[in-house]
Amino acid sequence: MKLNFNFGKEWKELKKFEKLPMEEKSIVFYAENIASMNHFQNLITKLTKEKKLQICYVTSVENDPILNKNDKNIKTFYIGDGVTRTKFFLTLKAKILIMDMPDLDTFHIKRSKVYPVHYIYIFHSMFSTHSYLRKDALDNYNTIFCVGPHHINEIRMTEKEYNLEPKQLVEYGFGRLDTLLEKKQEFTHERNNEKLILITPSYGKDNLLEKCGIELISKLLENGYKIFLRPHFRIIRDSPELINSIKNKFLENSNFIFHEGVIPFEKFQNSKCLISDWSGISFEYAFTHEKPIIFIDVPKKEFNPEATKFLDIPIEITTREKIGKVVSPNDIKQIAEILEKIIYEKGKYQEQIKDVRENIVFNLGNSSDIGIENILNILQINEK
Repeated sequence: MKLNFNFGKEWKELKKFEKLPMEEKSIVFYAENIASMNHFQNLITKLTKEKKLQICYVTSVENDPILNKNDKNIKTFYIGDGVTRTKFFLTLKAKILIMDMPDLDTFHIKRSKVYPVHYIYIFHSMFSTHSYLRKDALDNYNTIFCVGPHHINEIRMTEKEYNLEPKQLVEYGFGRLDTLLEKKQEFTHERNNEKLILITPSYGKDNLLEKCGIELISKLLENGYKIFLRPHFRIIRDSPELINSIKNKFLENSNFIFHEGVIPFEKFQNSKCLISDWSGISFEYAFTHEKPIIFIDVPKKEFNPEATKFLDIPIEITTREKIGKVVSPNDIKQIAEILEKIIYEKGKYQEQIKDVRENIVFNLGNSSDIGIENILNILQINEK
């Protein structure tokens, strides 16, 4: 059956990409969403600015800021998330495709049928592979840029369990964390006297907003804290009644801020603590600012229950008590006292956070150099 492809904007962009000579699309980045650039930025900067190489950036985000960027070494293309994207992947001719989207060749996003593309996966979370990814999510990549030893151990154990061909695993690190740490060094305005608390719930039917959000916000406001709430975009999309009830109850309070976009860096820097459940932002916050987390102990989403038979307990479970405090939804009445204690003990948590960060993140501050070295090596091999 022949596909009836859309001849709109996305289709024209795809045809422009396909007409490029091979040397101009040797290295291609694909962005599934606006957050992808968080994990690509350092690599792209080094490739285009330091190495003076040209890259292609293909995005499914219509308003992606990179589309308006005027850089001769970055060719950008918008392909949407429909049938044009499907064809892009099926007919891709490129030496290397770098992406942070899992499940390649598992659902409708396939490996190229016309060219031996080398696929590189970059993690968008420091969490364990089997806790937030599906069973086959990483099976069809050639190379994986691993955050830490836990990723290497988990992937190798999975390959052994399912008799999979070994992938090339790179001791990479986490580019997003490197960017945040660098930004922290440049940031000089910190107001430690603010009693600012960030609340960043993950999505799912059991997220902290669903379980105890209104009570949590009420208790904190009653005790003089300022609240900056940034729900996951899927909560905003899937639970409008809950979001509206929170807005109606708290928006008139000057100590409450509801935010839907990227959290401004100064909010992280000036906050006392972050409250979350199972959001990956908890690691980013703790490892950047060396401040403790309060984890509301709601049920964890299971994407690959089969993995518990042969893989270790996920890293985000084993480290929670080291980088913060786990609090039951039934104990929200005591949240002010818990907060006071954890803030008072911030020195203890700071040392524990540094130790955890050192043990689970490769090449802190230097991941992009490792990444570029491996990308160029793969490119050289593919050109032989």
